[in-house]
Amino acid sequence: MKKIFYPMLVLAALFCLPMISKAQAVFNHVALCSKDLKQSNEFYTSVLKLKIIPNPFKDTVHTWYSIAPHTAMHVIQGNCSTAPKVIGDHICFSVPSIAEFIALLKSRNITYCNWKQVPGQVEHRVDGVSQVYIQDPDGYWIEVNDAK
Repeated sequence: MKKIFYPMLVLAALFCLPMISKAQAVFNHVALCSKDLKQSNEFYTSVLKLKIIPNPFKDTVHTWYSIAPHTAMHVIQGNCSTAPKVIGDHICFSVPSIAEFIALLKSRNITYCNWKQVPGQVEHRVDGVSQVYIQDPDGYWIEVNDAK
C-alpha cells in the first residue's frame, strides 16, 4: 500500500505545481511619502475618514490606515520628491455620496476638479459613476467616486 501511495502523492504534487506557480499576486498595501506626517494624518483621517491601524514598525515615521478588507496604506515621513504629480497616477476611494463629499471639501476649502483638472467640476462617467479629484498635502492625486 505504501508503494502505491507514495507515487500517487508525487504525481498529485507535480500536477498541482503549475497551479501554485501561476497563483495571482494579491494586493497588500500602498505606501506614500509625506514631508509632514502630522498634516497627512489630519488629511487622511478627517477628509477621507480613514481609520488608523496599528503600526507594525512601532516608530514615529509611519502611519498605517485600513483602506479595504485585508488591505492597507501607509504614509511614511521622509525626504519626498518635489516633482509634480500627474493625475493619471492616482489612488481611488469610493464614498456613498459625491454631493456630501463635495460639501465636506467646500467646508474645508479643499479644491477639487474633474479629470481635465477643471476646478469645481464633477466628472460623470459613461457607466453612471460620478467622480472628483483632489490632492493630498504632498500633491498625490486621489480620485473619489460614488461607485458601488
